[in-house]
Amino acid sequence: MTLIHETDYGTPARVSETLVTLEIDGRSITVPEGTSVMRAAMDAGITVPKLCATDSLEPFGSCRLCAVEIEGRRGTPASCTTPVAPGMKVHTQTDKLAKLRRGVMELYISDHPLDCLTCAANGDCELQDMAGAVGLRNVRYGFDGENHRAAAKDESNPYFTFDASKCIVCSRCVRACQETQGTFALTIDGRGFASSVSPGAKENFMDSECVSCGACVQACPTATLTEKSIIEHGQPEHSVITTCAYCGVGCSFKAEMRGTTVVRMTPWKNGGANEGHSCVKGRFAWGYATHKDRIMKPMVREKITDPWREVSWEEAVAYAAERLKAVQAKYGRGSIGGITSSRCTNEEVYVVQKMIRAAFGTNNIDTCARVCHSPTGYGLSQTFGTSAGTQDFKSVDKSDVILVIGANPTDGHPVFGSRMKKRLRAGAKLIVVDPRRIDLVRSPHVQAEYHLQLQPGTNVAVVNAIAHVIVTEGLVNRAFVEERCDPKEFAKWEAFIAEHRNSPEYLESRTGVPADQVRAAARLYATGGNAAIYYGLGVTEHSQGSSTVMAIANLAMATGNIGREGVGVNPLRGQNNVQGSCDMGSFPHELPGYRHVSDDLVRQEFEAAWGVTLDPEPGLRIPNMFDSAHDGSFRGLFVQGEDIVQSDPNTTHVTSALESLDIVIVQDLFLNETAAFAHVFFPGTSFLEKDGTFTNAERRINRVRKAMPSKVGKDEHWVACALATAMGYPMHYETTSEIMDEIARLTPTFRGVSFEKLDRVGSVQWPCTGLEDDDTGMAIMHGESFARGLGRFVITEYVPTDERTTRMYPLVLTTGRILAHYNVGAQTRRTANVAWHPEDVLEINAADAELRGVKDGDMVSLASRMGATTLRAVISDRMPAGVVYTTFHHPVTGANVITTENSDWATNCPEYKVTAVQVARSNQPSDWQVDYAKNDVERKRIAAANVIAAE
Repeated sequence: MTLIHETDYGTPARVSETLVTLEIDGRSITVPEGTSVMRAAMDAGITVPKLCATDSLEPFGSCRLCAVEIEGRRGTPASCTTPVAPGMKVHTQTDKLAKLRRGVMELYISDHPLDCLTCAANGDCELQDMAGAVGLRNVRYGFDGENHRAAAKDESNPYFTFDASKCIVCSRCVRACQETQGTFALTIDGRGFASSVSPGAKENFMDSECVSCGACVQACPTATLTEKSIIEHGQPEHSVITTCAYCGVGCSFKAEMRGTTVVRMTPWKNGGANEGHSCVKGRFAWGYATHKDRIMKPMVREKITDPWREVSWEEAVAYAAERLKAVQAKYGRGSIGGITSSRCTNEEVYVVQKMIRAAFGTNNIDTCARVCHSPTGYGLSQTFGTSAGTQDFKSVDKSDVILVIGANPTDGHPVFGSRMKKRLRAGAKLIVVDPRRIDLVRSPHVQAEYHLQLQPGTNVAVVNAIAHVIVTEGLVNRAFVEERCDPKEFAKWEAFIAEHRNSPEYLESRTGVPADQVRAAARLYATGGNAAIYYGLGVTEHSQGSSTVMAIANLAMATGNIGREGVGVNPLRGQNNVQGSCDMGSFPHELPGYRHVSDDLVRQEFEAAWGVTLDPEPGLRIPNMFDSAHDGSFRGLFVQGEDIVQSDPNTTHVTSALESLDIVIVQDLFLNETAAFAHVFFPGTSFLEKDGTFTNAERRINRVRKAMPSKVGKDEHWVACALATAMGYPMHYETTSEIMDEIARLTPTFRGVSFEKLDRVGSVQWPCTGLEDDDTGMAIMHGESFARGLGRFVITEYVPTDERTTRMYPLVLTTGRILAHYNVGAQTRRTANVAWHPEDVLEINAADAELRGVKDGDMVSLASRMGATTLRAVISDRMPAGVVYTTFHHPVTGANVITTENSDWATNCPEYKVTAVQVARSNQPSDWQVDYAKNDVERKRIAAANVIAAE
């Protein structure tokens, strides 16, 4: 294994149909028009010294180290800022240039600490490399004059240091913050010799607007910005390309190692989803993989009130199988089931659903993806014929209008959020539909044209109102509709949407959005050029989630914004493998590839491959499992990598259901909240220990590779195979690639996927149906026709949610995520990310706070019809009057103690986004929090004992 080095070409690649031929150092070179001389030279294998230039940033031309000579031109222009021209003759190596470059390097080194042997960047320092490249041997100016070598070091950030004494003011960090990340947190303060990099208004990094994405650290050519992990462990000796296990963007990283220790996660430039960018979670928050709370040994217990007992893997498997078989013998085959995880690999999820169907003999299989994006699957299948987003992430670069509804990309999908902001800074127009003022509404150099600040629960009404304007004002793309869509369905929809009850004026009192704003936004979307829609959980997690998805699809078809770059309907998946867990057949009514269990031909194909008869009837969804547990007919549950107690709605209902079960099996990294109700615990593996694939929000299948050996001694799919075998259905795979090969054989959209291909080409996007070497799948879907043939318009009646405010519960609670944390926080809470978000807080409008006597920072009781919790209030202008907001990253908050059991009419996706609540000052923990504190003491005791046993 070796350290993977990526070539830095100095300036970005240019795309042009016009080619330019020039001569560099006597060699004829042909490149696209607009290419820099530096890039052209590097393409030809000719290295030009540089410091301020890097190929992730636009050329800057400040360091003067890349000077070249061009015949017929005076002076020595910077090769990074000089574009190629036909017939140009360039010289990169002359005596004049050598002298000039040595002189430039002398100036840099005269103001730089000479501590290379003890510097953390020794061996990975561009300044050091360039000094050698230009042949610097002495510094004529000495080191005793005025310099910056005594500048203070800023160590406020938990992940990296800023040592100003080593800064050469190349501006790469500032430019990365602006161009790549789009936060504009860094600036050059002062002029001339007094110039220095400053976070904000001379703040430290922790107090500034910096979001710790790592772009500045990545761009820095010296040890000025250095990861603390590198300072502690030293430079890496080998690296492995893998995929981040946080959000649905699916960023590719180099896991850089010393032995089996990760010392740095560096975003990979060739990553199809991120192209060398990252966020604070993927870049830095990987320490949970070695956290002391991890459980390393299988454990069992007879009753959930008993203490845990460590056992061997074989004993744990036998114990679990014995209890599951006993339950089925007493209560019937359908009395047990399982839940897969969107944090696990495709291969792990596939094996678990196969275990449930083939070994358990039931379709009682569901996934955490259902509680977030199942309306996407249903809605897009009904309208387009496939259950996934239509575009790749690069498509946004061609968008002229971007409509963001129910999503917060800068917090939930930050790398894609940065890409979107870059497009907005380049001139694209933005429409935001959200009850909360998210950052995209107004942030540096980004301003939404329209913020439709609707009342929670009225998404369908607002989208219908936008469509009403498009239909009644003659803005429908008739040519597209007539060619690509079902004419009868369109006629029905057109007549429905044109009715006055769908007009912005009629719906204004319900949505809270002024009619003139809706009309203006509709005209912009329909006439502004390429228009793309991006949506998230603020669309799907409603009682009308599926209706909203179909309404969005109607909007895209009516305006012809589908089937090419820059347009489309794009769900932003919440977790790293939400798309994949759905693809793999984790729903009770669908086998892998979204094929219904009642389809005889499909079922026969799986029966022939698996050697077992499959149930043709759909099984139970998670809510049905809970209800059946309460009535006594459902008695056993296998939970893979999912904390349903913290993540599912109406926590009291969930916990009482789990308490009634005869056997609960949990497989996870940590003793999560669900494990408090388990009888068997199987230790899981982190993404750094996995071999397999994740599928991101753009349908991109990325390899996940082992960076370090499993800390628990087993791969996760081994547990499912061993348990299936113990249940009487032999199942075994020698390698993980065998699992993907089986997936490809049985899933048409994965037919052309294999580990060999992924290792060769980097990634593919499904549908990838061909076996050809160059088939990397379909980036843009529905280009010539829809997967179902003709696009289907669906009538989407606005039906108000059953959850209504009253005098007792006059406010509406909506929930979401924050940048520093991920999902239920099991991973990020075990990293330094807690420095930014140590607790969940309640955002409340100043008027609502004043009415209740609540001041900023007060502890308040948040109560609904379901339950109550206590948390800190933050007065915020992000929230409109009547709406409050919180996150669910900290289990002690118990946000889902509050949420109801209301759910989407088609998929049972919970309505997390609309809960009627009351807020009052309180300094007492809720009863639920008191119980949580007791359980937490026990969890910590077990974790500590496990560390001792492991040691």
